[in-house]
Amino acid sequence: MSTTAKTAPRGLSRRRMRVDGWRWAGRIFLVFMLLYTAVPMIWMLITSIKSGFAAMQFPPQWWPDEPTLASYEKLLDPQNSVGQDFLRFFWNSLFVSTVTTILSVIVAVPAAYAFSRFSFPGRNFLFFAVLLRNMFPAVIFLVPLFILMRLLGLMNTHGSLILTYLTFGLPLAIWLLKGFYDNIPVQLEQAARIDGATRFQAFILIVMPLSAPGIIATAIYSFIGAWNEYIYAYTFLTKNDQLTLPVGIQRFFSENTTDFPGLMAASLMMSVPVVVLFLVLQRYFVRALTEGAVKH
Repeated sequence: MSTTAKTAPRGLSRRRMRVDGWRWAGRIFLVFMLLYTAVPMIWMLITSIKSGFAAMQFPPQWWPDEPTLASYEKLLDPQNSVGQDFLRFFWNSLFVSTVTTILSVIVAVPAAYAFSRFSFPGRNFLFFAVLLRNMFPAVIFLVPLFILMRLLGLMNTHGSLILTYLTFGLPLAIWLLKGFYDNIPVQLEQAARIDGATRFQAFILIVMPLSAPGIIATAIYSFIGAWNEYIYAYTFLTKNDQLTLPVGIQRFFSENTTDFPGLMAASLMMSVPVVVLFLVLQRYFVRALTEGAVKH
């Protein structure tokens, strides 16, 4: 009895030490990942407030002696050519991303609801066929879509990008929303139908409010994907007034020199809307992912 009483606390202490060790390892890993993601953003900010000469110094100047906001003033000034181009590129990206997001939600919501609530021949096959596209890298579809957009007369238009981004964004959007709808009890809709509501009214009044986090997560995913896309925007658009930000900021590169402070300022301003959007709405995004993964 005494031996058992002595060995039990030792076993518990070893188990606690093992658990604490994993916890500290997890914390160290999180700190490392935070530094890995935050340091580039901090360096972008520091470089953007340097002069052109200070940005090219070696060894690098970690903090400028004379910080300046000249790069930001140049980008936001519509009176000079750089500011005009940047603001036009920013508006183009905002327009394409917003329209893509709205259309993705409009299409994904009824499609995901149909996969979740209705049974029809080939339902499972069609659902997994929708996800099949995500097995291939986007560059594989570049040439076929280029030919298709040229035949449709959509080259050098934002419509080509919107259709392409819908093609790539809808599979995951439908999958996210279907998992969310699967966890909304059907009995709620049945109760609304008993009270005299039509199926459409039950969907609008009952299902839509409950699925708001999933819809917001779908919107975030669609917006970020369209905002950051480069390959198709670079291929489909050649006119300067149609370019989006990922393609437009390469104008800071030239054959002989590169405006690194201006490039970093433009990149930082391009990153800020996405970071702010995700920070504000991240709880909806996480909830949608967990709702789709856990059965109640």
